Amino acid sequence: MGSSRFALGYQLPDELDCTYDLVCEYRGEIGEVYCALAGEPSGRSALGDADGWNPAEARALQFEELAAIAQQGVDITLLLNAACYGAEAASKKLADSALRQVEELGAACGRLTAVTTTSPFIAQQLKQANVPLEIRASVNMRLGTVKAMSYLADSFDGFYLWRELNRSPRRIQPIRDWCDAQGKKLHMLANSGCLRDCAFQSFHDNIVAHEKDMRRQDNVPQKYPAPCWDFLAHRDNWPCILQNTWVRPEDLHHVAPFFDSIKLATRMHNNPRMVVGAYTRGSFRGNLLDLMEPGYGYLLRGYVLDNSRFPEDWFERTAECAHDCHLCGYCREVFEQVLVPMDDPILE
Repeated sequence: MGSSRFALGYQLPDELDCTYDLVCEYRGEIGEVYCALAGEPSGRSALGDADGWNPAEARALQFEELAAIAQQGVDITLLLNAACYGAEAASKKLADSALRQVEELGAACGRLTAVTTTSPFIAQQLKQANVPLEIRASVNMRLGTVKAMSYLADSFDGFYLWRELNRSPRRIQPIRDWCDAQGKKLHMLANSGCLRDCAFQSFHDNIVAHEKDMRRQDNVPQKYPAPCWDFLAHRDNWPCILQNTWVRPEDLHHVAPFFDSIKLATRMHNNPRMVVGAYTRGSFRGNLLDLMEPGYGYLLRGYVLDNSRFPEDWFERTAECAHDCHLCGYCREVFEQVLVPMDDPILE
């Protein structure tokens, strides 16, 4: 079994908070901070771009803060996890860039311990260069079987589990057993708000990877930031939110022992302190969507999901679920139970 600690996503500091302060406050619980370098493509918008930072200034501040975080004994993980690198996907340029980023961040913080990537090519290049780091397969590679992981065993030292298995201990156990036998690590992402079996993921991940170039195009205006929002904008589809892959803070203990670390999606969350507090306590009173990234709270138009109203056997029921959602009404029933108006006095 693993010995899980939380991994926190890095954000540039603002007038309200900074990652360093959050790490110091939860030093006993946060074992790792993960980040892409400012200005670089990754599985989220490039760090600093949305806030109008100068890339060089953003990276200098990022390095300074990560060095301070590393001095607290917290590991640093570099993300090279864009879904697409275009024509450079197997290029010397990309290989050199990956190695250069590893060297730059390692020199800056002194405690770089892992790289997470979606690219088997990058993983192979880092292995061939003998970098002394754990090379991890990103959650966006959707690896959910021993067979899939075995294909990559020569290139990766650890794997983020396909998030659709987060509530399935019986299916996680054989994967954990295989990882132990092979000397591999297993990691999870606990609070993704993304749709289960999302039909839009490949499309959306590729858009994010090419965001900088897309801003130069004459794009068709979109109503929402991602295509899944159009689906969830319809009231009848709201119960699908409960069918997603997140695990509530109260239920994390059911699966935490399987994992070497538990990643909290906080790189773009507007209140990472709330997320860390809830998951380290193992409880949360409020709107469950406030813990997710993305949260979709805007789409519920004046309603929230009261986390205290979930049935006591919620995890046990969903852990045995066959995911034949079109045949089952359980999540729809629970959804109506937890859905309350935003001004309901039960919410503090």
